[in-house]
Amino acid sequence: MPSKMKDYQGMSDEQLSLTLKDTEKHLFQLRFQSATDRLETPSEIRKARKEIARLRTIQRLRELDELRKMPAEQLAPKIQALETKDAEGGPGKRTARRKLRRLQTFHAAKTQPQPAGAHKGAK
Repeated sequence: MPSKMKDYQGMSDEQLSLTLKDTEKHLFQLRFQSATDRLETPSEIRKARKEIARLRTIQRLRELDELRKMPAEQLAPKIQALETKDAEGGPGKRTARRKLRRLQTFHAAKTQPQPAGAHKGAK
């Protein structure tokens, strides 16, 4: 399966999202067939779920890479928008809160200077 990961990593963001949508549709069809007892190979459901996980993992890695490259000044307005959405309530509040915590973590890491000689492996 590593060759699939390499193929997916070579895809553009649009191609990746289209592939994800197609795979999700395929999984839906497989589940429907399973419910109507017409599914010939039950392992196809597991394969489709793993495929979706691979695609989402690559999308998330790309998203994290973009956040790491983004300067702290560009993170601040995004944090403000998510804080507003969280305060308003309504649908999507939980997702907004999760994104807000992640962005605040990235922002804090970029705005706080590291002490001299400090790194991950230091005790």
